[in-house]
Amino acid sequence: MSLVPQRRTSRLVLRGFEPSDLAPFAAMNADPRVMAFYVATLSEAQSDEFVARVASTWRERGFGLWALERREDGAFLGYAGLWPVPLPVPVEPRVEVGWRLAAEHWGRGYATEAAHAALAYAFADLGRDEVVSFTSVSNTRSRAVMNRLGMTRDPDGDFDHPALPPGHPLRAHLLYRKRSESISPRQE
Repeated sequence: MSLVPQRRTSRLVLRGFEPSDLAPFAAMNADPRVMAFYVATLSEAQSDEFVARVASTWRERGFGLWALERREDGAFLGYAGLWPVPLPVPVEPRVEVGWRLAAEHWGRGYATEAAHAALAYAFADLGRDEVVSFTSVSNTRSRAVMNRLGMTRDPDGDFDHPALPPGHPLRAHLLYRKRSESISPRQE
């Protein structure tokens, strides 16, 4: 039995990563368009290591990232879910909702749909009161998803990412919050 609970939405299956996901996940993580708001693209080995960390996080914390599969045809789209906030980042609570999709699947609402399911899991299944999300100031696509999720911008929580040097174009980050009473489940 998998440690990763499966969730379904109208168009998606949120599930644990499978061996067949590794190649498309590595291709997605090597795409400069997808990784434009990260410091660098990932090698195949780094991508595989990331999947191993995802599995470990599910085992250790009872939450993590789901692989996203389109129900219509079983296509691997990317990931969405909950992730522990890195320690040097000065935000509370220490759980964020996040997503990453292959570029060919952008603009169809999949990230928002999957993130709604992840938030419902955080609040209903894990009993979290609040979840955060953050991104660089220039990442308008992710900011739009946060707005569609009904997340509230917290200007007092904005921060400079500690892993990036002063002057780096991705250093300034915006913080968004979502409280449990402000979400309604959208899964089947």
